[in-house]
Amino acid sequence: MSARVAGAGDVVRKTRETTVRVSVQRGTGTATVETSVPFLDHMLMTLARYSGLDLRVEAHGDLRHHIIEDVAIVMGDALRALSGHGRGIARYGDRTVPMDDALVQVVIDVGGRSYYEGALPSTMYEHWMRSFATHAGATLHVLVHRGRDRHHVIEAAFKALGFALAQALREADDVMSTKGAVWSRVE
Repeated sequence: MSARVAGAGDVVRKTRETTVRVSVQRGTGTATVETSVPFLDHMLMTLARYSGLDLRVEAHGDLRHHIIEDVAIVMGDALRALSGHGRGIARYGDRTVPMDDALVQVVIDVGGRSYYEGALPSTMYEHWMRSFATHAGATLHVLVHRGRDRHHVIEAAFKALGFALAQALREADDVMSTKGAVWSRVE
């Protein structure tokens, strides 16, 4: 397994199971996504649109599970590189999104502390959110207030995540922490 950060927001991950390339840049919400998992493609395009981030994702692999998981890992790594652990950004975001029967709230802190709490009605997309939060260095809470249709609940969660990321990644004049810049490195 290897992961390489090519530039701010650009990450490549290769394992025996998958090859994933992700580029995340501040932009207008455009996306080019090819993962061979149609619903994942739809969710990533939704995330790009509602976050205002330009996203390019190419992924292929042996199993649907491995592709979904590794895309989440690489998306998280790319967002971590882009966000700089909260330096010069608003850092916090919160949005509630209705989608027909579903009502989902997402609250995020991209300040470098990994934590996930939630419950989505799909083990694969629950795992996606957890892996994304861990690798993004984000605290991520997903609250499903209601919803019967799994598709609606998951899509509302990705829309809310997009809106919350747009809010959290807004430029700020100051570091939003009493500790100052939050970062660490391996020497």
